Amino acid sequence: MKFNPKKDISPKYLFLALSIICILLLGLSLFSDSFMSGVRGLFGKMITPMQEGVSNIGEWVEERFLVFGDVKELRTENEELKKRNDELEDQISRNQAELTELAELRQLYMLDQMYPEYNKTAARIFSVENTGWFNEFYINKGLNDGVYEDCNVLYDGGLLGIVVESYDTYARVRAIIDDRSKVTASIGQNSALCTVEGSLSTYKDGYLVAIDIDKEAKVSVGDRVITSNVSDRFLYGLTIGYVTELIPDPNNLTVTARIKTAVDFSSVRDVLVITDRKQEVTY
Repeated sequence: MKFNPKKDISPKYLFLALSIICILLLGLSLFSDSFMSGVRGLFGKMITPMQEGVSNIGEWVEERFLVFGDVKELRTENEELKKRNDELEDQISRNQAELTELAELRQLYMLDQMYPEYNKTAARIFSVENTGWFNEFYINKGLNDGVYEDCNVLYDGGLLGIVVESYDTYARVRAIIDDRSKVTASIGQNSALCTVEGSLSTYKDGYLVAIDIDKEAKVSVGDRVITSNVSDRFLYGLTIGYVTELIPDPNNLTVTARIKTAVDFSSVRDVLVITDRKQEVTY
């Protein structure tokens, strides 16, 4: 026979039983503190772990929310720092470009002061022949700026080259290291005449040569080589370079000098063009 508590136990008996239990517990609490302490201890042992568990879960959830908030904040700060870093890098690049340009302008100014007797205009290179050296290139000044064929061009410490073609807004320049270049120059204490020959081959080895120097001329290592006053296209007194070595020629009448150029032809940007030309200048 199956027991059904809903049918077999009357609610009034159940209520009566619970009332009796409550009365007994109340009575025991009045007359026996030790018993109630035990009961409270039993319930404490059962409930305390549950409270601790709930507390731990609450702390874990709180920590996760805090960590999530910190991560979100850190991501925001990281994005801001990246943006600021990019801005600073752009600013540094601009500052470096400005410093480079300032240094170039200062260099042009100093070069201009070396030759105050000539009129000049600054120009920028915008195209160069693909040889690895600045032996032939184009500048952004031309006829409209007073730049004509045979205008001498300066850079760094002295003579760079000469204008070989000029158009309205640009011109083509041939450097003194080009294989087609020849410059009549003077050298030594008594300004002995010589010819400085352009050569990409020798320049790659660090020098140009000055040929046909009189053996009796007083020429020494370290002497400055300048454009001669008898040159047909180059103005007088422009520095070409400095003597690094003297080599006697087989004819025993002349010597050849190796010259370190005053200009570094590996990197050129802004130049000075002398707008005076040889046929227009008298000495």
